[in-house]
Amino acid sequence: MSKVKSIRPFGMRDKFGYLFGDFGNDFTFILSTMLLTKFYTDVMGVSAAIVGTIMMLARFVDAITDVGMGRICDRSKGTKAGKFKPWILRMCGPVAIASFLMYQSGLASASLGVRIAWLAITYLLWGSVFYTSVNIPYGSMASAISADPSDRQSLSTFRTMGGMFAGMIIGILLPIVAYEKNSLGIEVLVGPKVTLIAGVFSVLAIGAYLLCYALTTERVRPQIEEDAFKKNSIGNMLKNALTSRSLLSIIVASVVMLLAQLTMQNMANYVFPDYYNNASAASISTAMMMVGMLVAAVVAKPLAKKFGKAEVSAVSNIFAGVVCLAMFIIRPQNVYVYIGLQVLCWLGLGVFSMVSWALITDVIDDAEIKNGIREDGSVYAMYSFARKLGQALAAGLSGWLLTWIGYSSESAQAGLGQTLAVKEGIFNISTLVPAVGFVALALVLWFWYPLHKKRVDQNVAILKEKRDAETVSEEE
Repeated sequence: MSKVKSIRPFGMRDKFGYLFGDFGNDFTFILSTMLLTKFYTDVMGVSAAIVGTIMMLARFVDAITDVGMGRICDRSKGTKAGKFKPWILRMCGPVAIASFLMYQSGLASASLGVRIAWLAITYLLWGSVFYTSVNIPYGSMASAISADPSDRQSLSTFRTMGGMFAGMIIGILLPIVAYEKNSLGIEVLVGPKVTLIAGVFSVLAIGAYLLCYALTTERVRPQIEEDAFKKNSIGNMLKNALTSRSLLSIIVASVVMLLAQLTMQNMANYVFPDYYNNASAASISTAMMMVGMLVAAVVAKPLAKKFGKAEVSAVSNIFAGVVCLAMFIIRPQNVYVYIGLQVLCWLGLGVFSMVSWALITDVIDDAEIKNGIREDGSVYAMYSFARKLGQALAAGLSGWLLTWIGYSSESAQAGLGQTLAVKEGIFNISTLVPAVGFVALALVLWFWYPLHKKRVDQNVAILKEKRDAETVSEEE
């Protein structure tokens, strides 16, 4: 590893720049997780099961594109800006445009086949091609901005805050702008308003990406070891991955975490307008969620430093799971009591979210020690694929369960509302699935994931000794 000299030290500029990167990511990512299924069921008239299945099938494409993009990043030669940053500049426009194209309510009167085909094509372009080509370099860039574990923890916190702010904007504005009450007094989603919102968020995403590019600096740049890369083919890389306990466990943890978190977020689009008939309460829920997440941002770093990232994450997820289970048992009829319990859940989840991106840098370090070659892009690509799989599973599970409980897109389109049994089913999905997921995540992190505090500290010392030796060799 060689370090670029005569550059400014790591500081707040990098932290805010990295924050804006996920700010841009989540203007399209969170919008899709919060709205895409609801938009296609209620506005476009496509079965929730079909929407979920398309999202699931797209992940098979991601298995190729994510790993392929990771290899491209690892093998690409660096520019003055670095080897990861240029991809953010190149691909921020295409990913924003593809996101906007997914929400074209003008096609609602087209044939069912055209609507399904449009969803499949635009979703693949957005998620499997363009989002991959900007998100893999962005995520890999954290280890290039700084080699210091404390700095990386800060980047993880600021990245999570970037996504949190994007989620706050989407979560507050979306229910207020996109819904209106029909003649029966039932909250319904308005297609043209969704299209407009998607366009505005796409423009904001481009602006955020450009700020990320301008404010961050890649300081630590690995030399391209062609011989090592030739020996470590994609087959060997996958073999190493399948035998890496740390990578396999963090992949499973990511899938379970997103399955729980995104199911909870997806179902908010049904709980508030359908169960409580109060879509605008979702805006209050999002604002209050910020309170829990901000508290988590304050306490996560000192707790992780003292007890370890994995240890703190496991405990916080047990707490979130218990809160979700309590919500299922209590079944609050007052929407604001429900929101209050959600805040507690987000506090538990928030602690894990603040350290989650630092966990993958620990895995990258561990893989370098084990395999003798640093592959930030490739390892992060497999992690990203796992996150997309979790996203798709959440969308698929939500869609299948909604269909199973009898949710009717026809009733939603006609503004007739859902039956009492369907409403109860919506509430059950929104609480039980996250409860099981958060508890399962805690068990994975505590019993399977091996990079607890003592092991991480040992790895940091080993790599520091290696870097110091390389620096002395270069000077000689």
